[in-house]
Amino acid sequence: MSEPANRRGAPKGGLTRRGLFRGVGTATLLGGCVDRTSTTDPGGHAVVDDATAPAELGPDRVPVRFTLNGESVEAAVEPRTTLLDALRLDLDTTGPKLVCDRGSCSACLVLVDGLPRNSCMMLAHDVAGREVTTVEGLSKGDELSALQHAFVRHDALQCGFCTSGMLISCAALLRRRPKGEPLTATQVQDAIAGNLCRCGTYPHVVAAVLEVASGKTERAGA
Repeated sequence: MSEPANRRGAPKGGLTRRGLFRGVGTATLLGGCVDRTSTTDPGGHAVVDDATAPAELGPDRVPVRFTLNGESVEAAVEPRTTLLDALRLDLDTTGPKLVCDRGSCSACLVLVDGLPRNSCMMLAHDVAGREVTTVEGLSKGDELSALQHAFVRHDALQCGFCTSGMLISCAALLRRRPKGEPLTATQVQDAIAGNLCRCGTYPHVVAAVLEVASGKTERAGA
């Protein structure tokens, strides 16, 4: 027959509420006695003290520096600030558009170290020391790139919400293709698969990119 339970419902010799609290208090007391200046605790485990702890950001504004369209820039932003908000609100670079704000439409697309990224899904501090190119950086001053000229000729932009993201996707495609290798319509369609266009200009975008890739434009670069 099993042992009878005591008044608090725990078997004799088992864990009681008073015993639990007593154990927690003892552990807390012992924990406070650990030598924090040592690199190891009494059990030989590594201890990270304030001197060796990694730097933390926030919650206040913290400076972040990176290269934007070929120029070094710095902005003081909270750690929670997205790259998109930092570009638009702090650096007055409004080419990337705020549309879905969840990485689904690619209207906010930028190049980060040459790769297309949704800026609404990145923190501004994620690009510290890196190179960011927005649609503004595709042109040289007031002179549009060959790709931008082709977009105009082929009527590849209508309401404009998706245009900057489309241009970034297409520019990235043209830049990463091996020199002299022709592009196909399927490759262009794959490159812009994540760019949502409510006006339905996809065929015009494909035509513009294929024209630039063929070298038949005045400027063959992207």
